[in-house]
Amino acid sequence: MTQLWPSPAKLNLFLYITGQRANGYHELQTLFQFVDYGDSLAFVVRTDGHIVLTTPIDGVEDKDNLVARAARLLQKHTKTTLGAEISLIKRIPMGGGLGGGSSNAATVLIALNTLWQCGLTDETLAALGVTLGADVPVFVMGHAAFAEGIGEQLQPVAPPEKWYLVAHPGVHIPTPLIFGDPQLIRDTPKRPINVLLSTAWTNDCQPIAIKRFCEVEQLVSWLLEYAPSRMTGTGACVFAEFEHEQQARQVLSQIPASFSGFVAKGINVSPLHTFREELLRAAGKA
Repeated sequence: MTQLWPSPAKLNLFLYITGQRANGYHELQTLFQFVDYGDSLAFVVRTDGHIVLTTPIDGVEDKDNLVARAARLLQKHTKTTLGAEISLIKRIPMGGGLGGGSSNAATVLIALNTLWQCGLTDETLAALGVTLGADVPVFVMGHAAFAEGIGEQLQPVAPPEKWYLVAHPGVHIPTPLIFGDPQLIRDTPKRPINVLLSTAWTNDCQPIAIKRFCEVEQLVSWLLEYAPSRMTGTGACVFAEFEHEQQARQVLSQIPASFSGFVAKGINVSPLHTFREELLRAAGKA
């Protein structure tokens, strides 16, 4: 039976832009937490060295596909002669700020490191992953984290594991559109994590998304009637937090037809890491 490796979505519980580097990358402070909802990937090891994607994504060239790029990056780094056939079951909406592509890349690195028996540490995989995207390391390391730098400097934290209604306004927001906006806040003062955890949380990217996409504004306004709500990442998804699952599901049942959504639990340990540990334990290698 084919094993499905989890590729969870993430939320940015807060996101502050604190500066911009000469190379264009933005300095930030953010709080990542996983949710128990996401994509799945299946792997079949090949002995011919080929990387084969059985489920290409519409509109994404193979050379730009993070799943293929992650597999080839690990191949090159380890000089393995093995390959893989990879299938992706996609549930995380693209352009939603939920980290789907980065999560997929991390799952490929973790899974193939295990299946190819490369023996690399998570720290090494995270260092490889940051070359694919700034969010890849948090998925590789597998724990909720406070992030600084461009998002790669991680400090494990344990925020409350609440229930979330995550809603999509039906628009795709390219990250460069938000980070390239001249009106984006880029000078939020840096604050220690203990201060940030004790203040109300916001997202510096949200005003730009609302300005450019009326659908995001409408979704935020609707959700705020029910619970504390804000955008994740650079959008377009917006999440509302609840203490109980039933509360979140009750609001989801009333979501306007123009929006879509799901209910998920915030979790501080990635299901990807839980799955890997169970797999190794079953094989007697944990």
